[in-house]
Amino acid sequence: MSSIVFDSNSSPAEKNTFPMMSLREVVMFPRSIVPLFVGRESSIKAIEQAISDYDKKIFLVTQKTPEKEKPNPEDLYTTGTVSKILQMLRLPDGTIKVLFEGLYRGSWNPEKEEGEFEESFPQVEVERVDDLPIDDSEGEGLVRAVHESLDEFGKINKKIAPETILAISSIRSPGKLADSLMPHLKVDYQQKQEILEELVSTKRLEAVYQLLLGEIEIVSIEKRVKNRVKGQMEKNQREYYLNEQLKAINKEMGREDDPQAEAVELEKALDEKKINEEAKGRILKEIKKLRQMAPSSAEYTVVRNYVDWVLDLPWESYKESKINIAEARKILDEDHYGLKKAKERILEYIAVESIVETLKGPILCFAGPPGVGKTSIARSIARAMDREFVRISLGGVRDEAEIRGHRRTYVGALPGKIIHSLRRCEHSNPVICLDEVDKMSTDFRGDPSAALLEVLDPEQNSTFNDHYLDLDYDLSKVFFITTANNLHSIPLPLQDRMEIIELPGYLETEKLQIAKSFLLPKQVGEHGLVQDNLSVSDNAMLEIIRTYTREAGVRNLERELAKVCRKTAMKMVEADDKTKEFHLTCSNLTSVLGVKKFRHGASEEKSLVGVATGLAYTQVGGEMLMVEVSLMPGKGNVVITGKLGDVMQESARAALSYIRSRSDLFGLRPDFNEKIDVHVHVPEGATPKDGPSAGITLCTAIASAVLNIPVRHDLAMTGEITLRGRVLPIGGLREKLLAAHRGLSKTVLIPADNERDLKEVPDEILKDLEIIPVENMDEVLSHALSGVSEEQLFRGRDKITPIAMDLIKEEFQVPAH
Repeated sequence: MSSIVFDSNSSPAEKNTFPMMSLREVVMFPRSIVPLFVGRESSIKAIEQAISDYDKKIFLVTQKTPEKEKPNPEDLYTTGTVSKILQMLRLPDGTIKVLFEGLYRGSWNPEKEEGEFEESFPQVEVERVDDLPIDDSEGEGLVRAVHESLDEFGKINKKIAPETILAISSIRSPGKLADSLMPHLKVDYQQKQEILEELVSTKRLEAVYQLLLGEIEIVSIEKRVKNRVKGQMEKNQREYYLNEQLKAINKEMGREDDPQAEAVELEKALDEKKINEEAKGRILKEIKKLRQMAPSSAEYTVVRNYVDWVLDLPWESYKESKINIAEARKILDEDHYGLKKAKERILEYIAVESIVETLKGPILCFAGPPGVGKTSIARSIARAMDREFVRISLGGVRDEAEIRGHRRTYVGALPGKIIHSLRRCEHSNPVICLDEVDKMSTDFRGDPSAALLEVLDPEQNSTFNDHYLDLDYDLSKVFFITTANNLHSIPLPLQDRMEIIELPGYLETEKLQIAKSFLLPKQVGEHGLVQDNLSVSDNAMLEIIRTYTREAGVRNLERELAKVCRKTAMKMVEADDKTKEFHLTCSNLTSVLGVKKFRHGASEEKSLVGVATGLAYTQVGGEMLMVEVSLMPGKGNVVITGKLGDVMQESARAALSYIRSRSDLFGLRPDFNEKIDVHVHVPEGATPKDGPSAGITLCTAIASAVLNIPVRHDLAMTGEITLRGRVLPIGGLREKLLAAHRGLSKTVLIPADNERDLKEVPDEILKDLEIIPVENMDEVLSHALSGVSEEQLFRGRDKITPIAMDLIKEEFQVPAH
């Protein structure tokens, strides 16, 4: 649309009748020339009638709703512009192009003209509308402000001719200036109509001035945006041109691969990766560095390796698994026999996770001797939860960088084991087994156990920071499982992060079931046999467990069964008969496996003085230990042999102190120990023995030797004592009772506080043993010493049993009155 401003001197009558033509989204102003394309039939007839009968004058009014093809009177504004047709040109498509000249404002009354709208085009009576009088001084100020803005508007808007700006600037009347300027502003037709209907020229010019200032601001912004886009396009075109030149140069030099193509591929891989904003920003910076480096430089390789590491990690990718408690229980039972505590804890976690989707991964620690299935149950947990499984061995790790990684400033720097394991996974919520967490050590390179504190803390591992990545990685969805043989070698702060689940070892009955259901079928299959080729009787299996293995787990048991399978295979090959059957029984066991390797502790055949049977819990399970005490002339020394640890040595001294404190009740002199030496010995010295559970055994053996009273040979005991003779609770009761049962003991003395632990002992063990809870050492001696009642034992000076050492009897026996 274009318009030419002019100054008309015509003065039509105040009331007149004109053909009316409605406009769509166009508002005609006085003192403006506007070309319009007309296509509606009624509008074309109105123009033709105006040219022939109305001296080319026509009344132009704007539609309220531009979409309406045949508007009614209420669809038109009441104020319009009486215009003159300057030129008309018919086009081949049937439309006409008309050049209109705005003359003056006019208004019409829709209520009076309703009948006219039924004709081909309406003819309405138009009343001329003039501006209201104003204050000249106020109008002059507005005119000057508009003229100043016009100069700036003309400079930034190149679509308006300078002559037009000059012509508008010469107008001094506020109303005429507003009408002349309005057609050049890009404003919607509703605002233009409001300005057309404003009869106070100063208000009309003020509104136009505001629109002019807004238009100047918009045009300025458009210009800045265009310049910025143009600059960016020129930069992109320049880069494209230079890249094409670089490709041509590389091709001429025999380098077919484009170094810049790697950066493009990395950017594409980054766009496809689910990654947080921090990591994404870091990688974009590193890719920018790659673009500026020569591929042959050493720094290029370092940066490229870093980018590859970050892009290879799963980050925000999590595996969704359908958790079924029944299926999980079935998988755990298929893979492992027993281990009820561990299985129940895992099923509890799976049940909670099926309800709460955002449950943070727990940190479980399976603690127990080798071969009890700590690592294998972790693998079964991953299978039950339908997650990926990763095992990380921490045995011998002594460098903190193995956990946290090396900083990138070091030569050959790499991430730690945690990030390494996640790179092998496709998701960020695997099951990670940290094996042998108690085997880590410390040196000048740092403390790896301290580095694990962040990894295994559910409140901190959501922002785990590897030194190599130098980015926060969320480990809170990872299910961490640790394994350990001994808890005492794990630092206490690290233990505090974990939930300890003890796997104490298998009972003989459990080993028998595991061997029959799991180990033997597995070895038979691995050695190319079938089930009918080999059968092992239960008694033979028990004999293998008792005399050929000495462990809490089943690893050595599996080796012995593998040996049986090899012997069977050899016999089949020698006989050239694949259907040959071999039966292993107790009678032919030694011919297959050789001589027995171990002798488990057994009760003495008769009661002896100074010999007591104790129960110990070692890494290979429960054991029976014989404690022997001998008295000899001396100077009150206590000799302890048998490779006892510090705890058991202290227990022996505490036992002797207890007997001395009760010497008056036992009928002994208070200084009876000053003329004798006490030698305490625990046989099988090659086996380390330490722990707070042998106190009552040591005390019973010493008391038996001093009082010359034998200890019951069919009785075993476990417990620790204080100087006052109180019996303290112990651990490993299940394994100790199993050892007593295996050693054919009939009675076992246990601390009274351990009576609640009997619930965990199998019924087949309890039914063959008489369990006697004791609270103090007096009860222990009354049950353990043979042939003496409690009244006889504590009769004091009337005691009838002498000390067994005739050489020094007179030195510490109380004389009779």
